[in-house]
Amino acid sequence: MATMSSIEWTEATWNPVTGCTKISEGCRNCYAAKMAKRLHAMRNPRYINEFNVTLHQDLIDLPLTWKSPRRIFVNSMSDLFHKDVPIEFIKAVFQTMEKAHWHTFQILTKRSDRLLELSQDLPWPSNVWQGVSVEDNRVLHRIDDLRRVPAKIRFLSVEPLIGPIQHMNLNNIHWVIVGGESGPGARPMAPEWVQTIRDQCVHDGVAFFFKQWGGVQKHRTGRELNGRTWDEYPIAAEEVRF
Repeated sequence: MATMSSIEWTEATWNPVTGCTKISEGCRNCYAAKMAKRLHAMRNPRYINEFNVTLHQDLIDLPLTWKSPRRIFVNSMSDLFHKDVPIEFIKAVFQTMEKAHWHTFQILTKRSDRLLELSQDLPWPSNVWQGVSVEDNRVLHRIDDLRRVPAKIRFLSVEPLIGPIQHMNLNNIHWVIVGGESGPGARPMAPEWVQTIRDQCVHDGVAFFFKQWGGVQKHRTGRELNGRTWDEYPIAAEEVRF
């Protein structure tokens, strides 16, 4: 389960875990659940369990075989910190990331409480970026949890942005990605919601990446915000100061 990715802020995906369960409003129209259903219908052996959490032990070492450096989104089809993923498996994933030092690994979770609970038992090499998903004001606590995790780069995926967020505490946050929901049933995203977050990032010196406006046909709405694209990345991990 590793492919070159069309996701704007990464280059490849690596899925040693597939499957998840919905825990907040950001999950309502989950793209991964829909994709897993299609892959199951196509008899893809990785999705024999459809979207139930499934561990793929044989894929843990896969990034070690990729010799060219790339940014890798870890578990685009799952959540590494889901309660059904054993700590031993998570540690094995981290060991691979530590060994594959020429890659940059980008992890996202909505389960910031478990991330924080396990973080002290995990290695945090500089090539592992840890993020949390934040869709509206109701889940801002995830940022506070992330701030206590000893990752060298900490980032937010504010996607799908489904409501206004007037102020986020971006202290010790290095990167913010914003995007609208896409596909059937996509909820609208107001331009002022995006602009408020962009302005705060500029004010606080945090890298800002605008992924998409979204919508039922996201290719029609594009990626421009106020006449330009925003494709900023955090500074190199070795330059980060705490």
